[in-house]
Amino acid sequence: MVNGRTVLERFPAGGPRGSRPAEEFAHARRQEGLPAEVVMDLATDMFLVIVRGVDGAE
Repeated sequence: MVNGRTVLERFPAGGPRGSRPAEEFAHARRQEGLPAEVVMDLATDMFLVIVRGVDGAE
């Protein structure tokens, strides 16, 4: 957990046009009851699927 966030998964930002794997992954986690959201890590050019303030989710 970093800054109160747990990273569940990382996805490269340069995916195929129209493909949104990070959003799809986050949506599936929300269906499971986790408050997942997608954020952009500019330093690594990756989309991160995170949950805020949840221990042990990684």
